[in-house]
Amino acid sequence: MSKFERTACLIKQVSRNPGQLAAGIALAVTFAAGVFADMQNQAVHHQRERAFVSKQLGQVRARLEAEITSGIQLVRGLIAVIKLEPDLDQQRFSRIAQNLMGDEPLLRNIAGAPDLVISLMHPMEGNRAAIGLDYTKDALQREAAMRAVETGDMLLAGPIDLRQGGRGFVARFPVFLDEERTPETLWGIVSTVIDVDAFYAASGLDDENLAIDLTIAGKDATGVDGPVFYGSQSVLDADPVTATVSLPGGSWHVAATPRDGWSSSPPNAWLVRSLLFLAGLLVVLPILIAGHYYDRHRADLRELNRRERQLERLSQRLKLALETSRIGVWEMDIETRKLTWDSRTRELYGIDADAPEPSFEECDAMSHPDDRAQARMVFEQAIASESRFENEIRIYDRKGVMRWVRTIGAVSRDAQGHTTVLGVNWDISQDIELKSRLMDANRKAELRNLELEDARALMEYNSLHDSLTGLPNRRYLDQRLAVGTDGGGTSGGDEPITALLHIDLDRFKQINDTLGHAAGDAMLVHAAEVLKASSRSDDFIARIGGDEFVLAITGEASEADLGRLATRIIERMRQPVPYENQECRFGVSIGIAFAEAGTPDYGRRLLIDADIALYRAKKSGRNRHEFFTPELKAEIVNGRSLADEILAGLERGEFIPYFQPQFDAWTLDVTGVEALARWDHPERGVLAPDTFLKAAEELNVVQMIDRSILEQSLFQQARLASAGVQVPKVSVNVSAGRFNEPGFIESLGNLGLTAGKLSFELLESVFLDERCEKVAGNIEKLKALGIDIEIDDFGSGYASIVSLLNTRPSRLKIDRRLVMPIVECDQQRQLVASIVEIGRSLDIRVIAEGVETMAHAAILRDMGCEGLQGYALARPMPSAHLKEFLCRERARHIA
Repeated sequence: MSKFERTACLIKQVSRNPGQLAAGIALAVTFAAGVFADMQNQAVHHQRERAFVSKQLGQVRARLEAEITSGIQLVRGLIAVIKLEPDLDQQRFSRIAQNLMGDEPLLRNIAGAPDLVISLMHPMEGNRAAIGLDYTKDALQREAAMRAVETGDMLLAGPIDLRQGGRGFVARFPVFLDEERTPETLWGIVSTVIDVDAFYAASGLDDENLAIDLTIAGKDATGVDGPVFYGSQSVLDADPVTATVSLPGGSWHVAATPRDGWSSSPPNAWLVRSLLFLAGLLVVLPILIAGHYYDRHRADLRELNRRERQLERLSQRLKLALETSRIGVWEMDIETRKLTWDSRTRELYGIDADAPEPSFEECDAMSHPDDRAQARMVFEQAIASESRFENEIRIYDRKGVMRWVRTIGAVSRDAQGHTTVLGVNWDISQDIELKSRLMDANRKAELRNLELEDARALMEYNSLHDSLTGLPNRRYLDQRLAVGTDGGGTSGGDEPITALLHIDLDRFKQINDTLGHAAGDAMLVHAAEVLKASSRSDDFIARIGGDEFVLAITGEASEADLGRLATRIIERMRQPVPYENQECRFGVSIGIAFAEAGTPDYGRRLLIDADIALYRAKKSGRNRHEFFTPELKAEIVNGRSLADEILAGLERGEFIPYFQPQFDAWTLDVTGVEALARWDHPERGVLAPDTFLKAAEELNVVQMIDRSILEQSLFQQARLASAGVQVPKVSVNVSAGRFNEPGFIESLGNLGLTAGKLSFELLESVFLDERCEKVAGNIEKLKALGIDIEIDDFGSGYASIVSLLNTRPSRLKIDRRLVMPIVECDQQRQLVASIVEIGRSLDIRVIAEGVETMAHAAILRDMGCEGLQGYALARPMPSAHLKEFLCRERARHIA
């Protein structure tokens, strides 16, 4: 609520209760007057206290000034004598001082210091220590003495601690001779000591009857700015009464407060307040009572006006409701049976406004004959029980028009015991007609709902069945597998699913692509019929994909039973199927899995297991069946896990090159290195290609690994060269997929290759997978870029001599499996020698892999093999170790 709204509400509330406002104003005025009177009482009391303290302080100030003045005047008489007798001696000085001090008990001693050196003293006893004091040399008294000389007037210092003991005020009088001359002649200083305790006692400061606390400030007569030397600093902080004690050459500042402190309130405060409260009560209470009754009277008037307005609104609403709803009101005297109708009731019965009131019998006669007895019975029962009644009847008005009328009435009895029936009537003919129409529409809606239910059932059936074969579809199968033990299926059985046969048609795509979709549909229908004929009555078949079916086994079935069933299906599917004067042939691969009852989500797990078994059947050559086993599952899971790790390893750059040096067969100099792919696995360490190459081929990422190894090898070759270590040549394996990748040759042109520094090792499969012309063309483009070509693992495949003549590779690498037996097997040695001769005859350098011992190296060298590579000479190593190896080899040859 805003500030404006709160103010408006407050004004409205005050206007509704003016009595409370008057009482509030009177209370506020009385309270304000009482507070003002109390404040005035406190002010008068405070003024009285300060006047009392001021009077006491004035007396003390007068005594202080009098005592100081009396002592000073005596010393001034001595000064007058000195001016007349400047050469007076100690005896003369003591006699005069004794006469002066005898009249003034405050003075402890009088000292004379001609030329500012004390040589005269009275009394001498107790004060001899001061004789010989030079004011110009004494650090404690020099400043005060020189200030007295400079001002030419007496200066009062102290209180100070005296050398003779005790404390006192010291009055120093400079004495000048020849005052008529200028400048005056300084005789010296006369000083007197006023005893502090005697001075305080003489001034009345120690009087126990003194009703005030005193504080004197202005040490050394410095006035209000000087430090406190008598009393407490707290007096100055308590709003004291102050006065100034005038001294020759300065002043003291005196402050005083009552001994018990300033009182917070006068003694008669509560008496005054009580009288004020009683006076306010006598004023406010009558006003409050009168205002209360005044406000109640106004509230009663407002409530009366509100009820009158509410009654008027209700009457208007009732009138408007009767007019808009066209309800008629009637009344009947039970004793006389006299009716009283309003205009709407007359209109309802077709009676003119100026016609006399109808009798009860006439009204009863207007009822429909079929409703008359029932209406009379309801009416009489209500009168007998003096209760409410309600009825719907048909009437005929005086014009013969039939209407449906609803009547509601109630028996009432007034204070005099007179009984009447008050009721209302209104025409419900349209409601009855609408009700009849609604009932008819409801019957039609029920018939329509039955038709929709049939349509829904048909749609549900279609949504769960394949439109081509009429078999249950994947959705139906998922439902069956989800509920686990629910019944259903083609036979309406309710036994649980115990096993699944996942069936996939082999060569279906070729039939679909060559003969068209109609032929494919015919094969699918044929396959469905074969499965129906091969399965038991309690089993059900579902088509779950384009050429995939599932045969769900219910009831008991052994592995042997399912094996025979799968074999029977395979044999029948293998039979030729005629289609438009042609014979179509296809086969099936089947994966079989048994359900493990009691395991969570076993239905979905069953389908996955059958799919794994199907994958193994297709991978094993198709047109066969396989059973799911835990070992198979582990193999598939491990394979998929390995595939995921390979993809992640490619993203993280975990595939790196290892370099195996290649050597000249006669000098054993390093002629190059072969870059071998290795996987730097974060958990399993460095892995060789046989652990990941097969999975990489299935993922079709071998090309990506080849590309990464090539780029890293070139980078390491350039890095070593910049460090002064030359790698004669780097050989990199290139797969057939990478070799035939679109844009592969073009991408190499941007690498800035140096001719003769890079060699590609191609497997013999490259020559078998593509036409020799295409291979030869690509090889020529590589040679144009300065890249040499090597045939890797020669002798393990089917490369022909003609292919060698067409491609003219730079080098042949003899497969290690051919090289390793040559030490012990003459036949194998002759075979390798033949390959070497073929290479020499075609002017192709030959390198032997698998050189495991120096005996291998010697035999190969004698055969004329030009290059050697194997563990006997060097193992594959990372780039960091390659640099060290090449440096050692170079140092060895230099030595």
